[in-house]
Amino acid sequence: MGSSKYDREEEGELTVSKVRDRKSRDDDDDRKRRSHRKHDSSDGEEDQIRVSNVRDDDNKRTSRDDHDDRRRKSHRKHDSSDGEEGEVRVSNVRDDKKRSSRDDDDDRRRKSHRKHDFSDGEEGRVSEVRDDDRDRRTSHRKHDSSKDEEGRVSKVRDDDRDRRRSHRKHDSEDDDYEDRHRKSSRRRDKDDDDEDRSSRRRHFLDRDDVGEDVKKSEEEAAEARKTVDYSDLGGKSGKSGGIYVPPFRLARMMRDIEDKSSPEYQRLTWDALRKSINGLVNKVNAMNIKNIIPELFAENLIRGRGLFCRSCMKSQMASPGFTDVFAALAAVVNTKFPEVGELLLRRIVLQLKRAYKRNDKPQLLAATKFIAHLVNQQVAHEIIALELLTVLLENPTDDSVEVAVGFVTECGSLLQDLTPKGLHGIFERFRGILHEGEIDKRVQFLIEGLFAIRKAKFQGHPAVRPELDLVEQEDQLTHELSLEDTMDPDTSLDIFKVDPQFLENEKRYEDLKRNILGDDQSSEEEGSDAPSDGEDDDDSDEEDEDEEQMKIQDETETNLVNLRRTIYLTIMSSVDFEEAGHKLLKIKLEPGQEMELCIMLLECCSQERTYLRYYGLLGQRFCMINRIHQENFEKCFVQQYSMIHRLETNKLRNVAKFFAHLLGTDALPWHVLAYIRLTEEDTTSSSRIFIKILFQELSEHLGIRLLNERLTDPAMQDSFESIFPRDNPKNTRFSINFFTSIGLGGITENLREYLKNMPRLIMQQQKEVSESEGESGSSSSSGGDSSSSESESESSSSESEREKRKRRHSESDREKRKRRKR
Repeated sequence: MGSSKYDREEEGELTVSKVRDRKSRDDDDDRKRRSHRKHDSSDGEEDQIRVSNVRDDDNKRTSRDDHDDRRRKSHRKHDSSDGEEGEVRVSNVRDDKKRSSRDDDDDRRRKSHRKHDFSDGEEGRVSEVRDDDRDRRTSHRKHDSSKDEEGRVSKVRDDDRDRRRSHRKHDSEDDDYEDRHRKSSRRRDKDDDDEDRSSRRRHFLDRDDVGEDVKKSEEEAAEARKTVDYSDLGGKSGKSGGIYVPPFRLARMMRDIEDKSSPEYQRLTWDALRKSINGLVNKVNAMNIKNIIPELFAENLIRGRGLFCRSCMKSQMASPGFTDVFAALAAVVNTKFPEVGELLLRRIVLQLKRAYKRNDKPQLLAATKFIAHLVNQQVAHEIIALELLTVLLENPTDDSVEVAVGFVTECGSLLQDLTPKGLHGIFERFRGILHEGEIDKRVQFLIEGLFAIRKAKFQGHPAVRPELDLVEQEDQLTHELSLEDTMDPDTSLDIFKVDPQFLENEKRYEDLKRNILGDDQSSEEEGSDAPSDGEDDDDSDEEDEDEEQMKIQDETETNLVNLRRTIYLTIMSSVDFEEAGHKLLKIKLEPGQEMELCIMLLECCSQERTYLRYYGLLGQRFCMINRIHQENFEKCFVQQYSMIHRLETNKLRNVAKFFAHLLGTDALPWHVLAYIRLTEEDTTSSSRIFIKILFQELSEHLGIRLLNERLTDPAMQDSFESIFPRDNPKNTRFSINFFTSIGLGGITENLREYLKNMPRLIMQQQKEVSESEGESGSSSSSGGDSSSSESESESSSSESEREKRKRRHSESDREKRKRRKR
């Protein structure tokens, strides 16, 4: 019992302690809640304070915006230019951006303060929710403010647009008003002037003596229009040397002047001379130069030598491609008037020096080209060309070397003939410049091209073209000038000067012109007015006969080219040789064009990769049809063998097989082989290959036995002597060795026997010679009867030999005909 009682008391104490602990925990919880509530209330107050602060900021911002709007409106009212309004708008936008950035900084600062103030996790979450709400509110506020700003900006833009339109309308109205006012004022001024003028005229016409004065002034004006002051023509000079006067008016003026030695007449003739020389020089070319030269000599070149030189230089500078034509014209003039050629050369050299000092490349190129062609025409000595090249290559630059290359290209062909050592020295200098490598790559390529032209012996760059070679070498006068000489250009010759002996000088030149052009041409130029009627009839008859005899000749060979094209296409488009022969025979050939058919057939055969029997059969068919084609193929054989070294190996093989086919079928006579001389000296590697292929093909066609029979035919031995020579043991051995090396030693059996018996034959010949010499001594003592008998016997023997040869030829022809029939 006691134990249980004690146990109950302990249990009661435990329950009391538990209750106390529970109460203490509850009290602690209550305290914490109260502290939390107090803290929450303080936070709410702080939030309210912050919200009020935000409201105050918004109110301040709105008030500031209103103030800015008022300021903008005031600025707009006072500012008239669009540029200032744009600046104000830009500044306002900048202020708005600054305010928005300032607000963003304040928000970031508040967030950082909130983060430091709340330590608990729950408080942080609550603050985050509050921050989100605040951010949402501020974003809504910003959106509303941006909408308001956009509305204000659009309103400002509309106001600006309306104001500009009103300004434009007002300006246009002002302009219209000013134009109307200006026109009306002009009209009033014009009316006033007309009235003043009419009043003055009325007042002037009221005088009695005014009619006579007006009539006199009108007559004087008419006379002034009819007459011309010739003395003023020289004073009114322009760039061309004088005012323009129409040709008909110039001729009339020259007729009206009675004094032919007066300065006015000399001036008119000078202008006419200048125009005619310029016209002739400008229209000269390689085709009409022979017609221009007589017209040029008809003008007074002594008086107008300065004009001629200036015109040539200007025309050459304008068109350097015609430099050789102008040089040929100057060369012809130089033969009759050397002072003109010398003056031209002096002026070109001075122009060259001036261009070289000024580094004027285009003018330097033109001057060097003109000098080069004058050297080619031998108007200038070649020493000036070498001096010029030495100066250009002394201190080489890209431009100087380029000019030198062009100069050597133009006149290198002549320098190669006249001064080969000098030209060799110039090329050595070019080689040195090329090895130094200090010039541009482009110029180096030009030098290499020049060396290639020299290697080809200046082909394509002749000294003088055939149509411009107008002066004989004996008639040409060469001027030896040097670049170091002091020269006078005589520019005064280009200007008009009064000549006191004008008429005498004109008569002297007329005599010179008759000597140069001849009496016939001078009389034609002066002109007999009208020939008699009989002469007219004779001339017309002669012209009719000339027209009948005259035939047009095609020098361009257009018909020949078309014929070759037709033959080529026919040969290539045919299926077999029979079709090709049938088509080719239908082509109408003029006399002399049969050779073109054989040439084209041989050309087509040589162009093939391998030999085609098609061409041999076609050639055989033509040889059998007409003897003309056979003779033409003989000529082709001779021509091809003479130029066999120009053919490639493939072409050479095809040509040899083609002729072997014609010989094997007896379409071509075998005596064409007489043109072949088989010796070491007379053959080349190409000709030996041709002979080898020819005889190998013949052995395949005929066989070695039949070929040997043909070659040993007594009637054809004269034709085969060149192939199997017996004049010299060396040539005989060469022929034997050649045919043995190509596998045809069987056809040289007779030649081998002859070579074995050659020493004995030589001994017999020597004995016969010695015996004939002894008999000649004895026969010299006999009379004239024996000599006459010997001459008769020799003549009879020669006749018998001729008859034998004729029989052999006739027998060979009969055998050929029999073979053809078979």
